Amino acid sequence: MNLSPTPEKKRMSQAALTHFDAQGQAHMVDVGDKAATRRVAVARGQIHMLPATLDLITSGSAKKGDVLGIARIAGIQGAKKTSDLIPLCHPIALTRVAVDFEVQAATSSVTCTATAEVNGQTGVEMEALTAVQVALLTIYDMCKAVDRGMVITDVKLLEKHGGKSGSWTA
Repeated sequence: MNLSPTPEKKRMSQAALTHFDAQGQAHMVDVGDKAATRRVAVARGQIHMLPATLDLITSGSAKKGDVLGIARIAGIQGAKKTSDLIPLCHPIALTRVAVDFEVQAATSSVTCTATAEVNGQTGVEMEALTAVQVALLTIYDMCKAVDRGMVITDVKLLEKHGGKSGSWTA
């Protein structure tokens, strides 16, 4: 069975992907002619852990300090550094990044929600997603001495608003 895409399907998929030119080469999208608008994106993810690990986080007795406070700052930093991490992302002047946590004792997990905003020519989906990932990775880093089995799951974009394509909700 031949799993290679037909030339027609290859052209169609490349045409739909904005980070490829007509020859299929990766490039940074030109946003120079796009209008600057208010753009907002919200992403979420979870980290699951042992109940004892969650107790360390919520009691504030983790050896490395305030786990969620440090993870919040790390998430904000991650959003600001997205273009340094993702090769074809534009560096943008974020106007707001919020990182919030919800502890779920019943599932022994922490949910992270990040909101990124900009007044600009390109969206902030990648910044919101990066904020979530970096915040959750920071929780892992700060607690790995007691729980190497933590699992990061369900990182996804929940919604985006603004720009030519308008609003989208998962």
